[in-house]
Amino acid sequence: MTTATASPKAPQRLADRIFSGSSLVAGILILVALAAVAIFLVAQSIPALVADPKELKGEPESFWAYVAPLVFGTMWAAFLALLIALPLSLGIALFISHYAPRRVAQGLGYIIDLLAAVPSVVFGLWGIKVLAPMVVPLYTWLTENLGWLPFFTPPVSGTGRTVLTVAIVLAVMIIPIITSLCREVFLQTPVLHEEAALALGATRWEMIQMAVLPFGRPGIVSAAMLGLGRALGETMVVAMVLSPAVLITFVVTSSQNSPTIAGNIALNFPEAHGIGVNALIATGLILFGITLLINSVARAIVNRRKAFSGAN
Repeated sequence: MTTATASPKAPQRLADRIFSGSSLVAGILILVALAAVAIFLVAQSIPALVADPKELKGEPESFWAYVAPLVFGTMWAAFLALLIALPLSLGIALFISHYAPRRVAQGLGYIIDLLAAVPSVVFGLWGIKVLAPMVVPLYTWLTENLGWLPFFTPPVSGTGRTVLTVAIVLAVMIIPIITSLCREVFLQTPVLHEEAALALGATRWEMIQMAVLPFGRPGIVSAAMLGLGRALGETMVVAMVLSPAVLITFVVTSSQNSPTIAGNIALNFPEAHGIGVNALIATGLILFGITLLINSVARAIVNRRKAFSGAN
């Protein structure tokens, strides 16, 4: 009777041990840094959460009344930016991956990637000096002809510094991020799937609908959420372009707009003191939680369909 002996484990090379150890350390450092940020935000936010609301700026009824317009403005501006950027990004990505000649696609891809490296302050200057005056006639036309809609209720802004202008600038900023990711996902579509659709008589657009878009749906979701996260946390563009007021409004062409959390922190932190600093940090904690929640939802959506796509 013979007994099975376990095969000796192959010795691990020094390079493999160094790589695995450094990868483990890097992963742990990310978790430690995230936990440290969360602990700092929570510890510094507690004084503002338990303080008398009269000590906060504007003397609101409660801390949540103080933060509600900020949360709404942040979500509203980011949503408008994503609404503008996502269709354009998908169109550009599909053009680069499936329509443009190879040389044109390479050049356009380089330009899109370089656009992502432009500093946000440059976009802010462009928004306040060029875009804002340019869109005033458009806003006037929208208010005069579509004023019955709640989004274009009069009066119209005379400077163009509205939440819609901010959303346009934010859309330009996140288009390179979404486009680059979607382009790479579309290029990973199995060639056999595309050729099978074309062999069955589908046009190029029908092939994209049947093979490319379903395959890349998780990647599109990931790209959109990454762009949304950038729009949620953008500071300089909002601080430079937006004309804020403490209110909640869906009007996108008015001179009175809901402020954003990041813009409010940037504008008020230099002169804040005492409990005001804690209040601003508390709003940062809320923004931290919103971003974490959105990324978690996106990850859940991607994980649910990654077995059927290139997301794995």
